[in-house]
Amino acid sequence: MNRAAIAGAGCCAALFCIPFASAQAPAAKSAAGTWPVRPLRIVIPYPPGGTSDILARLLGVKVTEHWGQQVIVENRTGANGNIGAEFVARAQPDGYTFLLTDIGNLSIAPSVYKLAYDPLRDLTPVTTVSYSPHLLTVHPSVPVKTMRELINLAKANPGKLNYPTGLGGAPHFAGMQFAQRTGIDWTYIGTRGGADSALMVASGQADVLFLGMLQTLPHVRNKRLKLIAVSSAKRIDALPDTPTVGEGPGLAGFVTGSWQGVMAPARTSPDVISKFNGELARVLSLADVKQKLTSQGTDPVGNAPQETAKWFGAEHARMAKLIKDTGFKLQ
Repeated sequence: MNRAAIAGAGCCAALFCIPFASAQAPAAKSAAGTWPVRPLRIVIPYPPGGTSDILARLLGVKVTEHWGQQVIVENRTGANGNIGAEFVARAQPDGYTFLLTDIGNLSIAPSVYKLAYDPLRDLTPVTTVSYSPHLLTVHPSVPVKTMRELINLAKANPGKLNYPTGLGGAPHFAGMQFAQRTGIDWTYIGTRGGADSALMVASGQADVLFLGMLQTLPHVRNKRLKLIAVSSAKRIDALPDTPTVGEGPGLAGFVTGSWQGVMAPARTSPDVISKFNGELARVLSLADVKQKLTSQGTDPVGNAPQETAKWFGAEHARMAKLIKDTGFKLQ
């Protein structure tokens, strides 16, 4: 996923850019020339070990080295990321509290949860950090090697394959779309987030998983998960022999993944947003950071706030329509 792809996502995007633009009106003058003068806090709304957490700690070290101000990574978990997101939405817009999250999950949340905050109104984008496709994996004991075999096994055993996921999030909807398009049925098990989901399948407590590549690939490499397919539009260099989900029967055009982004409280100074955007783009362009991410199938992005806003609005509209059309409701 490159900058142009994110900037061009969705014909409905412009309708959703307005809240972000207006949200960037500063509550007070911010001296971005001297900011930051104290430690920054990046809130991760998921448990340690997930994609957002891994990225925040990687970026935080580099920002600290360059600016001389500590970046504190704080995990505030619950409600599939909404507790941490609401905390940041309610924080003072002083340029010292940010959210790093799966913005695909965040775009879905208003359509499936009764929220006490509005992500489109109460948060403003800083940048899209990265795109990581989902990996479709199973526990090694599951007797399949291909998508066709997995589909046949699921059809022969309706409801018996277990699928752990943060309910109402992007990996949940990836599994739902796969099941809907192939006519299968599996049982969803709610978890606290991606790290818990991966551990459940890797330990044999559950069977099948769609999850971001950054946190899933290490389990594949140590053979605790069996890799079936990758959810990107094309095969990726890190896994050239692994088929895309779209190559499976009845699955043409299937693309899902983890779009990670940094958000700030609405009314954070545009000057602060711009300066932090530039710093994150610098870090993501560093050779060692790019190598670390791309070797694990994650594409660094580092685009402008307006591009993230446009993508976020389009994805919100797309997922809201999908949820309405399918009649999906959390139990």
